[in-house]
Amino acid sequence: MTNRLRKARDDGAQPTGGESTRASVSRDADASASGRILIIDDEDRILQFVARGLRSEGYEVDICADAHAGLEAAQAGGYDLVILDLLMPTLPGITVLDRLIQRRPQQVVIVLSCLTDSRTKVQCFQLGADDYVAKPFSFHELLERVKVRIRTARATAGPLEIGNLRVDLVRRHVQVGTQPVALTEREFLLLWELIQHPGRTVSKEHLLAAVWGYKFDPGSNVIDVYVARLRQKLGSDTIVTVRGEGYRLNAA
Repeated sequence: MTNRLRKARDDGAQPTGGESTRASVSRDADASASGRILIIDDEDRILQFVARGLRSEGYEVDICADAHAGLEAAQAGGYDLVILDLLMPTLPGITVLDRLIQRRPQQVVIVLSCLTDSRTKVQCFQLGADDYVAKPFSFHELLERVKVRIRTARATAGPLEIGNLRVDLVRRHVQVGTQPVALTEREFLLLWELIQHPGRTVSKEHLLAAVWGYKFDPGSNVIDVYVARLRQKLGSDTIVTVRGEGYRLNAA
């Protein structure tokens, strides 16, 4: 799967409808704060055009041209928003949408499709899509819809608490008791994944997919390194190692 899910690259793909976007700017340090987005579309020109434009706005973007691989990545979690095409050869986008929402009901999805009939749109909304944009499309309109959907989702996501630990996704704020704790972006995303599964063991593979987007080999010790950093900042008993399985946030 790792060879099919890749970071968006700026390869000069032409925008649709003669529209232009600003040149892609590397903002990896700030991208996750704006939002992590997965684009699933079998048309490479669309993938590159949309990804380049979103990256220039500060978003971290993964692209996937294969529907099965895209569904697997989306189900693993860690994305603020998924942009999904419907007409794909290996698996219909409508099936991807249905399976994704069944696994992750809170996932924000914008359908981006050349199908414009009302029946298709209604079916997508019934399955859980948050928005529907028809091709050909204006990138600037799509961008505004992305901003609104991510902002709305974050505004309705309240802080999560477990024991004396409090994590606020919207403000990127962490407290242990009454004391604020400063975390790096990756440390925060790792903690956020763990706190969403209280009392349950989360596998290394899931954490790698959700936080790093499969950029690291599953045999890497990067998870161990970041867990050690979180323990230093949050307390040695905060995260429990379940040998051979993964990690669990201590609910005590």
